[in-house]
Amino acid sequence: MNDLQTCVLVVEDEFLIAQGLCLQVEDIGLAVCGTAATADDAVAAALAHRPMFVLMDVRLQGLEDGVDAALAIHDQVGSKVIFLTGSREPATLNRIGLDHPAGVLFKPVSDRQLRTAIEAAGAS
Repeated sequence: MNDLQTCVLVVEDEFLIAQGLCLQVEDIGLAVCGTAATADDAVAAALAHRPMFVLMDVRLQGLEDGVDAALAIHDQVGSKVIFLTGSREPATLNRIGLDHPAGVLFKPVSDRQLRTAIEAAGAS
């Protein structure tokens, strides 16, 4: 899966948070190839753009969550997924672990945390 583009797909169902993440990604020198608010839209965007990285909120609009989307993206595209969550509940963290995440960040995410997670994911 070496045909991935050096860009980031932002998957977040809260518009203002998504826009903030896009600005953070651009501030660290990466391009944002798209945004999505649902699992289905996330998978479609990943298939269309083939991003190297996906910033994935765990809780999304619709019936499926970010873990569902991440599993499909990992399987179909091979992007590295960095999960974003506001929850530290063991059930949520265990569910995230199903996808072998490239990283897990807890909201709110600082610029430094985001940069470190992307750099670490790029090295793995």
